[in-house]
Amino acid sequence: MDEPAGSAVIVAVDQGTSSTKALAVDASGNVVGWGAVAVAQTHPRPGWVEQDAREIADSAFEAVRLAVAGIEDRVAGLALSTQRESAVCWDRTTGEPLGPVLGWQDRRTVAAAQAITARDDGAAERVRQLSGLPVDPMFSALKFAWLLDQVDPGRERSNRGEIALGTVDAWLVHRLTGEFRIESGNASRTALLDLATLDWSDELLALFRIPRAALPPVVASNSVTEPVTGLPMLPRGTRIHAILGDSHAALFGHGARTAGSVKVTLGTGSSIMGLLESRASSPGGLVTTVAWSDPEPSYAFEGNILSTGATLVWLAEVLETTPAELAALAAETDRDADPGRGVDLVPAFSGLGAPWWDDDARAIISGFDLSTTRAELARAAVESIPLQIDDVLCAAEKATGRRFDTILIDGGPAANDWLAQLLADLSQRRVRRPDVAGLSALGAAHLAGIGAGIWTADEVLALDRNGTIFDPIMSPERARARRDRWHAAIDLACSSDTRSAAAPHPYI
Repeated sequence: MDEPAGSAVIVAVDQGTSSTKALAVDASGNVVGWGAVAVAQTHPRPGWVEQDAREIADSAFEAVRLAVAGIEDRVAGLALSTQRESAVCWDRTTGEPLGPVLGWQDRRTVAAAQAITARDDGAAERVRQLSGLPVDPMFSALKFAWLLDQVDPGRERSNRGEIALGTVDAWLVHRLTGEFRIESGNASRTALLDLATLDWSDELLALFRIPRAALPPVVASNSVTEPVTGLPMLPRGTRIHAILGDSHAALFGHGARTAGSVKVTLGTGSSIMGLLESRASSPGGLVTTVAWSDPEPSYAFEGNILSTGATLVWLAEVLETTPAELAALAAETDRDADPGRGVDLVPAFSGLGAPWWDDDARAIISGFDLSTTRAELARAAVESIPLQIDDVLCAAEKATGRRFDTILIDGGPAANDWLAQLLADLSQRRVRRPDVAGLSALGAAHLAGIGAGIWTADEVLALDRNGTIFDPIMSPERARARRDRWHAAIDLACSSDTRSAAAPHPYI
């Protein structure tokens, strides 16, 4: 049944790597307002990925303005879904950024990560034991340290609380409300949070040289903020009712509430995440993270792939086409070709993430000759996405002892039917894609709507989640042969240490 014209709406801001979107969601779960603003990245050196903190905040303000045009008086609250590990440093007094945002893909701290890993005192293992994360440039701690080294190398100002450090959610909350706080799921992506206490670990702060006074207090995902002051078009007293990391928000939006549900969020990179029965270390190349807290924490395993959609963008630029045309070109290749022969592209542009976590891996193209066509290169790039996802899923199955027969997918590239079918074929699993877009924003809106009294938890689960099903049509033998060829290419791309540890591949 349609909602009355004046019914309350939740506005969810989804701040991502390349854009900021905002959705206005009514009590029936329908999207009644929408806005999107592009956000730029810069790459001043190889492996460096930067954004402008002011531009990110401005894009959020503008996306909300677009989404609520004509329905401003119906807004009952806000929600945030944000990119996670990206690091921001700002002046606590002026509120002005003190450097660029270091993006989650940024790899400038590889040497610092390797120095910790090489220590003989077990420092790297302690990081994993306490935070659930490996020592890797992806996570915020090393980025925070780099930023402080530029503006406060002696840590005097940050020890006095004059300098603020945070992930994008903390930055946006500060700009919108003036509060200094960070949501627990985002905090768990910094490698500084003790998963057992949900507070900053003094041991990890000392290891990474991060003063506690520079970090915001950790709060639950549904902890309500002070009133928003930066958006005058909203009703007076409007507050943010929920904050989630984007991947966590997508999992919530899928309706996952119990262990065994696994989703794949496809984007610039990809996140494979599933709920755990309890807090535990996730071996086999996976990490443990806080999915959300309301206020009690729910824990999840996750595998992060560094390059999926970014691979298609890169090759499209090389071939002077678009990612959509590249995917269409890939689909033209011979489906019945010998899966044991052909081109592989391992997109280790900045090393490899889960389940290998190899900073020294190098991007390669293998199996090509003078007869190789543009379509075959395109197919290799597209196939690298489901093949990487399958590696993480196999690692998750090994770690949890569960078989994941159904995968929930979301994100921009998931809209491509051919890619969804390819994932079903190569992983030999059923793939379910919801018929709604913007699942990260919707997940954050659902949690906020519960807090704002628009829905109960049961009513959120009862909202329409119809989707499209993709079942495998490729034979298991062909899928296995294709994966074997991929793993031979992975061995060529990986460093010698990872190669020796991964052969035979323990995750497959």
